[in-house]
Amino acid sequence: MSRIILAVGVFVNLVVLAHYKYAYFLLSSANNILEPAFGIRFAGQQVPLPVGISFFTFHAISYIVDIYRKEAAPLKNPLDMGVYISLFPQLVAGPIIRYHDIARQIAERTNTLDRFCSGVERFSFGLGKKVLIANILGNVADQIFAAPENSLSAPMAWLGIACYTLQIYFDFSGYSDMAIGLARMFGFELTENFNYPYIARSIREFWRRWHLSLSTWFRDYLYIPLGGNRASPVHVKVNLFIVFLLCGLWHGASWNFVLWGAFHGMLLVFERGRFGALLDRLPGIVGSAYAILMVMVGWVLFRAADLPQAIAYVGAMLGLGSGSGFSPQVLAAVDARVIWTLVAGVILATPVATVLCRDWATRIYPSHAAEPFPPYVRTIGNLGRKGSTIAISSFISIGTVVLCISQLATSTYNPFIYFRF
Repeated sequence: MSRIILAVGVFVNLVVLAHYKYAYFLLSSANNILEPAFGIRFAGQQVPLPVGISFFTFHAISYIVDIYRKEAAPLKNPLDMGVYISLFPQLVAGPIIRYHDIARQIAERTNTLDRFCSGVERFSFGLGKKVLIANILGNVADQIFAAPENSLSAPMAWLGIACYTLQIYFDFSGYSDMAIGLARMFGFELTENFNYPYIARSIREFWRRWHLSLSTWFRDYLYIPLGGNRASPVHVKVNLFIVFLLCGLWHGASWNFVLWGAFHGMLLVFERGRFGALLDRLPGIVGSAYAILMVMVGWVLFRAADLPQAIAYVGAMLGLGSGSGFSPQVLAAVDARVIWTLVAGVILATPVATVLCRDWATRIYPSHAAEPFPPYVRTIGNLGRKGSTIAISSFISIGTVVLCISQLATSTYNPFIYFRF
């Protein structure tokens, strides 16, 4: 009986998600095939997408499965259930909550001034990532991706995808930091979502560092039920490909997202074989170059409006474009601020700044240990919240917020990339 309840619960949640997010996409795809071939066309219209529908669904499925597996006790109070399903700090862009990770916190949690201050600090640095890095680089990326395909040159295409690569990381990780910080102010401790993904030496490692809450959700609730690593080698590869195909579809009802997921799935399948073994034996810098190159090519599929644009853009990256140099619009947009932001983004996408801050802070408080997932400079405030440490941390947090307010006051460009997923 419990399996029937589990199956019905998961099925109902998936049907609701499919209706709102994928019905029109599937109908349009069917019409594109049937109308030219048979003259058949189905009527339909786009359904407004409820805010946070993907996260509502994943939270509900996690709750049902975790109760079935006896990994956590069911909630008795409807208000507690409402808190879990619609926890507002992370509702629109994550991190994705697995029920067993937060069940105890819903029933029992405490808050302190120190924890609240830590949340404010985390929120401020997430806001800084978004406003001071992602927005500035995103403006350049948008201009290049909006340029006519015949105007793209190799340098221009590479600049555009480099800016977008940093934009999507600082945009999404910045929002995750803001969500974690805001939740911490209310006494909740959410799971970390990023661990410097761009220093990965393989696509396997990339997915152990990028959007951790999504990859662990798919691992626990899809990959393992399909057989996981316990199946035959061929079955394991099929499982990986299916998981990432669905991962791409989860991001949006578009063939670009499906192909992006299939692209990563194929890379992971290749890395499960001899290619992965060879990659592990190569120098680390070779693996890092391979990983970031594949990630950037994948981001073209993620960012392009459609498949023809993605193909033309990758062609321009390979030197097959018909443009030369940079267009006047791009040259006007790439000022000193953009160049310095690009340099800062590259540095802050690695652990360099965190390591330097940790070393400096441990000289002051050698008895304190660093956190395993510290965000960029917040380590200073986390290694001992007293004296000069808390003063410096507060100064940096306040300074970051002031800079963000100044930037927001002079700019109307503030999109959150992951809000639409």
